[in-house]
Amino acid sequence: MRRRLHIVLPLLLLALALGLRAYEPQFIHHARLLLFDSFLRLEPREYDPGLPVRIVDLDDATLERLGQWPWPRTLVAQLVDRLQRMGAVIVFDIVFAEPDRTSPSRILPLWPQTPEIEALAAQVDEMPDNDAVLGEIIGQGAVVTGFSLVDEASPRLPEVKGTFAIAGDDPRRHIGNFPGAVTSLPELEAGAWGNGFINSDPDPDGINRRVPLVLRLGDTLYPSIAAEALRVAQGAETYVVKASGASGEENFGENTGVVMIRIGDFFVPTDGAGNMWVHYTGTRPERYIPAWEVLEPDFDPERVAGRIIFIGTSAAGLKDIRATPLDPVLAGVEIHAEAAEQIFAGDFILRPDLTEGLELVYLLAVGLLVIFLIPWFGARWSGVFGVLAIAGAIGASWYAFAAHRWLLDPLFPSIAILLVYILETGIIFLRTEGEKRWVRNAFGRYLSPAVVDQLAEDPGRLSLGGEMRDMTILFCDIRGFTTISEQFDAQGLTRFRNRFLTPMTELILAHRGTIDKYMGDAIMAFWNAPMDDPEHALQAGRTSLAMVERLAALNTAWRAEAEAEGRRFIEVRMGVGISTGECCVGNLGSDQRFDYSVIGDEVNLASRLEGQTKTYGVPIAISEAAATGAQGLAMLELDLITVRGKTRPERVFALLGDEAVARSEAHQAHEGRHRTMLAAYRGQDWAAAERLVAECRTLASERLAALYDLYAERIRDFRAESPGAEWDGVFVALRK
Repeated sequence: MRRRLHIVLPLLLLALALGLRAYEPQFIHHARLLLFDSFLRLEPREYDPGLPVRIVDLDDATLERLGQWPWPRTLVAQLVDRLQRMGAVIVFDIVFAEPDRTSPSRILPLWPQTPEIEALAAQVDEMPDNDAVLGEIIGQGAVVTGFSLVDEASPRLPEVKGTFAIAGDDPRRHIGNFPGAVTSLPELEAGAWGNGFINSDPDPDGINRRVPLVLRLGDTLYPSIAAEALRVAQGAETYVVKASGASGEENFGENTGVVMIRIGDFFVPTDGAGNMWVHYTGTRPERYIPAWEVLEPDFDPERVAGRIIFIGTSAAGLKDIRATPLDPVLAGVEIHAEAAEQIFAGDFILRPDLTEGLELVYLLAVGLLVIFLIPWFGARWSGVFGVLAIAGAIGASWYAFAAHRWLLDPLFPSIAILLVYILETGIIFLRTEGEKRWVRNAFGRYLSPAVVDQLAEDPGRLSLGGEMRDMTILFCDIRGFTTISEQFDAQGLTRFRNRFLTPMTELILAHRGTIDKYMGDAIMAFWNAPMDDPEHALQAGRTSLAMVERLAALNTAWRAEAEAEGRRFIEVRMGVGISTGECCVGNLGSDQRFDYSVIGDEVNLASRLEGQTKTYGVPIAISEAAATGAQGLAMLELDLITVRGKTRPERVFALLGDEAVARSEAHQAHEGRHRTMLAAYRGQDWAAAERLVAECRTLASERLAALYDLYAERIRDFRAESPGAEWDGVFVALRK
């Protein structure tokens, strides 16, 4: 079972995604709406000024010219009368719920009760009421009044002007229901040809994406003012609500609500609740006519003749502001106007029932393909397939909207497929990392970390073989280890050895070196394998200097411990030999057991140079090739020697310090005098050589005293017995 977790867990995640998609929690629904908003912003409906819909706007300029809202109903009546005479269908996105407080009979009691005012009372009673005036004007033409459905019961219900016929299943349980309404005054509704609700239906995020064309109070259905405007403009009497189960509509035994609403000659597709997706154009100045212009004597009647005129407000102070996918602050009346325009244009946004099935099939099919392709083709190619599938789904959804106005959701299926991919590749990655960890644990104590990492990445390298590379080899050994070991028992000697090897190993690894092997108290290391390191000689040189410095700190600690334990302290000294050249490096050994190691003449030379540090009394001896690769460090030529086991002479150098030491005046003066001494020595000018040795002693530190003692002794011996004219200055080492 554990071996198949990379299949089982992604399948469970895919099943969970399918369940979430079918259940559709709010966060999924909201994410889909945001995606659809982006489609609407990328391709808004193109505004057609020829469509017979306009807005007479109670804008800020109108209120400034004609007075604050609410106006006297007589002024509203003038506006309606003028529009009627010009042949417009008038639709109020306003509810006149209260009597006009400026009517004569209502304003008279507000005046001071003086005899003069009381004398006017009889005349005022004969004056027409402002609301009656407006009601009479409304009854003279095609006017649609508005009401607002509310969540509280009300004593009066709106008048029904148009009737509803239902084809198919009863859709009422799918249509939004309200217990009450705020209506316009009865005398205003009575003469109106139409009466519709002004409610919008924002989503939970406050954005108006759809408008309801039908809502209900109990069992009574009511149209929106946009629907009523179209009905009245056509002279139609009845709406036909086509629901699931109607002729030509498959319901598969389920009542899924409204499918379409017929308004006269217009067939409007809706969702199950009777809502229509609005394809907004965005605010267009051509759509608006300021109300004050209509009342001007020189207003052109052709601007409103034969058109549906919505009367509403864009004035910020009247607070009829709504948010849409295209505009966060849109006048509420424009939502109804754009809905009417859209029906005229026949530009409908659709989300048919089959889109739900298409999205589920896409999620299931691509999800299964990704799950079963990864083990066969790997994460990379499966990822390519997944990306192409997701890109294809996004492209198809955009094409469906741009070409057919279909809303398809590629977002949730794509995210779910991505999560399935991440989960499966994550499981495979963790399993692979576990296998690599097993290799590291199994071989980490035997091979260098760099080699273990390579084996973990490519276990196939666990085979015999080597390659020729230019490398730098380092040998390090403790001087007089036998004498030191005599003061420890077995456990103490082990602790001492570990305290020496551990920090030296850390320094080698910190400078990108590879530990080849430990030989008692000795260390063999190399550079430039398995990882390339163009500065391998320089790194080895810096490592050896750091090792000498670390040994000094260890000696200080060991001295303090010896004094505390009352035993004799023996200073620990070491020798380091370094050589550079071509070697064979790789997995060397037998088929049964092998080690990542290096062989070649340079290995032997480094070992011999480590032994010669005792001869010359210096801690670090390096070959000429290594010295060339480590240029910049402070060095001093020791000798031309032929080490044991070799016939070719080797120029050997002592490594004395880092770049700062090499740049110092003291070192440069000493190195120059030393070079002159070697020239006199090899030229058999013994008197000059002897004098120069003495001068070098004064310039050198105490650590080079043994070196100059050696040369002073050689000069005395050669004075006593000349090496001969053929002597080339080479010293033949007889011991390792």
